[in-house]
Amino acid sequence: MARYFIIYKPYGVLTQFTGEGPTLASLGAFPREVYPVGRLDKDSEGLLLITDDKWLNHHLLNPRFGHQRTYWAQVEGIPTPEALAKLRSGVTINVDGKDYQTKPALAKILDPAPKLPERNPPIRYRANIPDSWIELTLIEGKNRQVRKMTAAVGFPTLRLVRYSMEKITISGMQSGEILELDEKTVYHQLGLTGFAKTGVAQKGGRTPRRS
Repeated sequence: MARYFIIYKPYGVLTQFTGEGPTLASLGAFPREVYPVGRLDKDSEGLLLITDDKWLNHHLLNPRFGHQRTYWAQVEGIPTPEALAKLRSGVTINVDGKDYQTKPALAKILDPAPKLPERNPPIRYRANIPDSWIELTLIEGKNRQVRKMTAAVGFPTLRLVRYSMEKITISGMQSGEILELDEKTVYHQLGLTGFAKTGVAQKGGRTPRRS
């Protein structure tokens, strides 16, 4: 029977079980067969799904099957309506040395700022430069995409937290916390209830929906 864990990955932890520096193994004991679905950069935080469900791993990582990922980004400055509009419609970023136009997304300012566990180390405070939080929902996951997108519209990311994948969230979790879920819950919250494990595309080609 497949196992499913969600983790609130702390800042500075590598999305792997072995290697130099803090890894996922430093957070707790896991079955040997499980592995992360996708990655979060060392300097990013938030939701990671870890499982030995090979079909689910393929489904979530295959770009044909778009699923929503929501990020909370603390950015330098206060994004203008024009900048948010560009994020929604798509911006040009560099992916593997080539220009890439991001797919339509959802973007809004978070006011008030989200209540999150303190980051260790904290973001460097600069009194003369304001910062703000935005929520960005994507259906794709290019390398460092959120950071590249906010930089492209003039508002570099200072802190990045992945809040959710579809309806699986880190709400109420603490940094470093691990929760185990059952298959029914995971598939329901990912919107995959009733899917046959055939790899047939049933969710591709869509844009993020408003909650």
